[in-house]
Amino acid sequence: MIRALIVCLLIAAPLAAQHDFLTADEIEKIRDAQEPNLRLKLYADFAQERVDLIKHLLEKDKPGRSALIHDTLDEYCKILDAIDTVTDDALSRKLDVKTGLGAVASQEKGSLPYLQKLSDSRPRDMERYDFVLKQAIDATSDSLDAAQGDLGKRTEEIVAREDQEKKERLESMTPVEREQAKQDAEKKAVQDSQKRKPPTLYRPGEKKSTGPGGQ
Repeated sequence: MIRALIVCLLIAAPLAAQHDFLTADEIEKIRDAQEPNLRLKLYADFAQERVDLIKHLLEKDKPGRSALIHDTLDEYCKILDAIDTVTDDALSRKLDVKTGLGAVASQEKGSLPYLQKLSDSRPRDMERYDFVLKQAIDATSDSLDAAQGDLGKRTEEIVAREDQEKKERLESMTPVEREQAKQDAEKKAVQDSQKRKPPTLYRPGEKKSTGPGGQ
């Protein structure tokens, strides 16, 4: 896995500004994992693979390794951002993500001391990735605090923020746009209600028979 990640980074190096922070295989796994807890566990695994790759790169002082370490740390930070996005989205929909956040916290508890130790050790080529390393340390610390924090309070904050953003959007709309938004919301509410109804094989207007002869 580490060798595959190195190959991906080397291929993407000329297009560093454009390449995604996940490999094609990782993207496919995320697409297949629709349940938030599964996605969080996958992202935790991807984050750990980036840390393992950094450890591998630091084992040998080879030319160009600092650029690979920089890009790997950048990917790591973006993975943590994705973890926060998935968590916030799930909590806004009142979904339980304790299992997924448990996996995230476990990974970050191990990564944070290593990243801090790396920063303190000051490798000779650290200047190339010093800034992004500090970002990774701060992001890991913040993400770990969030994963272990009060989910009820975090949910309330997310809902309040979304309500405020919705209010600000409505205030910036013209009367016509507000009316259209209202109609769209009502239409969506009807569609959601229909989705929640149990499936039936009866035709519209047809009632279930209560006995022989429909009695």
